[in-house]
Amino acid sequence: MTDKKSKKDSLKMDQVLADIARNRKMRENTYRARALNLFPWVCARCTREFSGKKVRELTVHHKDHDHDNNPPDGRNWELLCIYCHDYEHSKYTDADYYGVTEIENKEEPPSETFKAFAGLEALLRKKKE
Repeated sequence: MTDKKSKKDSLKMDQVLADIARNRKMRENTYRARALNLFPWVCARCTREFSGKKVRELTVHHKDHDHDNNPPDGRNWELLCIYCHDYEHSKYTDADYYGVTEIENKEEPPSETFKAFAGLEALLRKKKE
């Protein structure tokens, strides 16, 4: 009797897990497709651009971490590359582990006005003299 019950429970659990996986896949496909149509294919954190097959490395991040909050205008989403998305979620896990109550976002977006070789010409002229 116990063996039949455990098989029945196992089958029921398999069905529940299959339903969860199917629903998750359907939900992801709908908001992912919408997000890819709404936003440029650029990681919102590291600004890396994606095209072709590399677009699969872009993930849809829910800003409020609620995967059921999917407004049609996408205001709860941002596209993040797989690395930035992992970092975004791991920082909360790390904060819990270390007992940090407030997470600061110390990352600054890259400055478009930064010029890596600014002043190089003057330095080279100075060295020649």
